[in-house]
Amino acid sequence: MGASQSGRLHMFQDLADKTGFSIEQINNLHIRFMYLTQGEDTLRREHLENISNLALNPIRRQIVEAFFDKRNLGEKEKGCLQEIGFEEFVTVLSFFRPPKPRIADEEMKNIKKEKLRFLFNMHDTDNDGVITLDEYRHVVEELLSSYETIGAETAKAISDAAMLEVASVTVGQMGPDEFYEGITFEQFMQILKNVEIETKMNIHFRKMDKRTMQCGK
Repeated sequence: MGASQSGRLHMFQDLADKTGFSIEQINNLHIRFMYLTQGEDTLRREHLENISNLALNPIRRQIVEAFFDKRNLGEKEKGCLQEIGFEEFVTVLSFFRPPKPRIADEEMKNIKKEKLRFLFNMHDTDNDGVITLDEYRHVVEELLSSYETIGAETAKAISDAAMLEVASVTVGQMGPDEFYEGITFEQFMQILKNVEIETKMNIHFRKMDKRTMQCGK
């Protein structure tokens, strides 16, 4: 048992060095992981889909898929995994870790870029490096679906107008015969350059037991 405990501590330390989480946070996340998987060593989509709070989220599908997207796990090839281990689970959650206070400007820029890349991947569902009008429309319509007063046609009109406005900013005025291919990651960064995503896209990881993951500001 001592060797097993030592191995786990070594693994937790490696994950802490890699992700920036503390050892205590890694341990709490491990408790949460084992609760979600019901004691299994790997996590599957159905484990996340059983989370009650996530079931109410209009972009639940994109959030779940983000955990299995190879692009978010540091792998070079594209595609998705069918199941992930604890290390991959923590790697994805690290995108939501608040930045440490008083860090260098260059490091903060890198954190913002990593978070934007994660968001971009969530929208770029076909892994082609471009957020198309259809992909963007689908996400916006799902977000608007939580409002009972907004019908499907209204949601479609809002998403189309928003995407075309983005197009006018990124590529300028288009001719009547031109086809808008979509937003590249560079354009995505330009659109959100004034948004403090590095501080807004985060979860404050407090004490977490096996039932819930508490968030705070």
